[in-house]
Amino acid sequence: MCQTVDLRRAVLARNDDSARELRAALGARGTVVVNMLSSPGSGKTALLEAELGLARRRGVAVAALTADLATENDALRLARSGAPVKQVLTDGLCHLEARMLAGHLDGWLPRDCRLLFVENVGNLVCPASYDLGESLRVVLASVTEGEDKPLKYPTAFGLANLVLVTKADLAAAAEFDEAAFVANVRRVNPGVEVVHTSARTGEGVGALLDRALGVLDGAAVHRPVMASGDAHGGPVLGGHAHGGHAHDEHAHAVRETP
Repeated sequence: MCQTVDLRRAVLARNDDSARELRAALGARGTVVVNMLSSPGSGKTALLEAELGLARRRGVAVAALTADLATENDALRLARSGAPVKQVLTDGLCHLEARMLAGHLDGWLPRDCRLLFVENVGNLVCPASYDLGESLRVVLASVTEGEDKPLKYPTAFGLANLVLVTKADLAAAAEFDEAAFVANVRRVNPGVEVVHTSARTGEGVGALLDRALGVLDGAAVHRPVMASGDAHGGPVLGGHAHGGHAHDEHAHAVRETP
């Protein structure tokens, strides 16, 4: 048991080192990374497509990298925005890691890119434990997922700089209790901003872009404060609570969509 914990800490500590290096390298070239986490089916891709399209219309140099276990569906959808997109197929791996991300960006990320949106694998467990060198971590949850989602996944929501509620147009049909959801978010992450969005109606579209542009301009972001440990039993390393499992870093299939 002790050896397992030591291995986990070593893997996550190594990831934190890689994340710091990537954050510094991208910062030096003027690029901000936005790490987007959610469970499958949250509407993350639809909202990101709308945000990318808006960024393009405003003349903001953006790009997106999307990770999935299989299919190139999300990259094809995001490419409709006109932004450079890369699909990463993880072949079963449930999350991205900083060194993996750096490898996929090398030689691909446009030099003039100012905002890079990373659509992480649909999963609120493992991805929450891995810093990707992002400057803004966003967690999304749809109104159909239930008000207790933040309590079930305290590490993911507890480390968020911004929380987005998606599919707000379905709130009434889903009998979504907005006050209860926000209260649960506050229990694990006091003070974090919660924004309601709907890619279908346009409600809240642009909020994510505005926050990311603010970070690019030097605006302060919400800094979550977590206790030394989390619901998964992991230690806090490098500013993130880690509760994930060690995985081998192996080759991944990559699809680029210009």
